[in-house]
Amino acid sequence: MDSSLSASSFLKGSFVPTASGLRYREKGRLIRSIFHFLSLKTLVDRRGTLGFLVSSLASLVTNPLFEFKSEKKVLGAEVYPLKMMWFMRFSGLLFAIMVMILFSPHFQSFPPAEAIRSSHHDGNLRVPIVIPAGDSPRLFSFRKASAFNNAEECGFRDRNFSGKSSVCDPFLVHVAITLDVHYLRGSMAAVHSILQHSQCPEDIFFHFLVSETHLEILVRSTFPQLKFKVYYFNPEIVRNLISTSVREALEHPLNYARNYLADLLEPCVRRVIYLDSDLIVVDDIYKLWSTSLGTRTIGAPEYCHANFTRYFTDKFWSEKRYYGTFDGRKPCYFNTGVIVIDLAKWRRFGFTKRIERWMEVQKNNRIYELGSLPPYLLVFAGHVAPIEHRWNQHGLGGDNVKGSCRELHPGPVSLLHWSGSGKPWARLDMKAPCPIDAVWSPYDLYRPLR
Repeated sequence: MDSSLSASSFLKGSFVPTASGLRYREKGRLIRSIFHFLSLKTLVDRRGTLGFLVSSLASLVTNPLFEFKSEKKVLGAEVYPLKMMWFMRFSGLLFAIMVMILFSPHFQSFPPAEAIRSSHHDGNLRVPIVIPAGDSPRLFSFRKASAFNNAEECGFRDRNFSGKSSVCDPFLVHVAITLDVHYLRGSMAAVHSILQHSQCPEDIFFHFLVSETHLEILVRSTFPQLKFKVYYFNPEIVRNLISTSVREALEHPLNYARNYLADLLEPCVRRVIYLDSDLIVVDDIYKLWSTSLGTRTIGAPEYCHANFTRYFTDKFWSEKRYYGTFDGRKPCYFNTGVIVIDLAKWRRFGFTKRIERWMEVQKNNRIYELGSLPPYLLVFAGHVAPIEHRWNQHGLGGDNVKGSCRELHPGPVSLLHWSGSGKPWARLDMKAPCPIDAVWSPYDLYRPLR
């Protein structure tokens, strides 16, 4: 029998199952599976794709099994050996599995649903987010923020920057914020508040630090005009450096991303304002941006009346090798949720490594209890450029354990910060808000799913 076959018969497998014919039949089924695999771009659900491949492989094995009893396997006058038949089927199966393994990265690169992009037009984006094990899949829906424009006082600036290089525009105000699925609602409200109160909102560039995917689409849909860039922070960088804290939320790797801003951001970015996700700005952020740091690397509101000793353990204060680090300094407490950072100086003096060294000490000797704050105090306390207290009215989240309500400190307010365990969006959803949460609510762009 002529073993030459047309392309159509090869793919359909319509031929007599001689020894050579069976090889073609098996290859035909395998090629069909591969062709379908390579057309995965037309499929949205990865589970469906995997199920299809499994069913194709099952067909590859079972179909010849049923045909084996009813058809003759001959080559010339000799009976084709039964063991060889099974060997060929098994080889085809192994080859198909190898193809699946080879192309398995493609399963990870497809977005969960291309149809999500269509929501960009109606200003209401629902994005499925991959969140840590133990939680269920979550959908977020945010309404589109109002358009914003620079005031006439900002003037016209001739910029020849475009695309990725626009981050190097010397007129920009740089703001860094983390985007985490558990605090995403707070981050969006923070950005919204900054834009609402800025005289020149078009001159603000946001640097978003993330450890999950797909958040860029959501930000773009909510703030179509926004200048921003998303930076992936690998949690493995700090996972082995993090020690347990008084609150589990303080142990999240993304809390430590601020330590690596000098490495993550472009070298042309020489200054940045780092902001936590649980705050709103009710003043022009340019005023904070233009604060003089003098010879210091960071600036923040300091609270010298606070009991500084309580941020470290008795072991720390009992050993000179630890508490001696403050010799020659007048250390004061400051909150790391609002910091102005001179990135050029940070890079020059290698402050990331200095913070990491104290984290390594903590892993072995337990010299503090409170998350990412103490390493900053150890490195910078007493060497901080003071900023007005109005730029961090912190503690509005209440006690770290009970989350009780707190009031504003006396004096003017430019930034309200819900540090502590209670968050305004959570309390509002539970119908048990604190009075101060009403100030946060107007900036909330979250739209509950129905």
